[in-house]
Amino acid sequence: MIEGKLAFTAVYLKAKHGYVGFIEELPGVNSHGHSIEEARQILQKLAAVVFDEERRNVDEMIAGKDVVRESLLIPIPCSSRSASARRASCAAAGSAP
Repeated sequence: MIEGKLAFTAVYLKAKHGYVGFIEELPGVNSHGHSIEEARQILQKLAAVVFDEERRNVDEMIAGKDVVRESLLIPIPCSSRSASARRASCAAAGSAP
């Protein structure tokens, strides 16, 4: 199986005792750390666990069945954010806002 990387939008909020992080596109994946670096590391690990667990569940569900597995590319519109975030996001993706 080909392994790769996915890019998501991580958001970090300054909290009383550090930072709270979450991934906009993955509901329920949240972290907390004393520093933003710690919150980021925890968030990355939690997201990896979620994907690994989901893949295990799917493997069990489809075991012995005739299935088709393929990559699915989903275009994400750049217009869903504030103007400055949209420019940065679309510029990084190589498209116009």
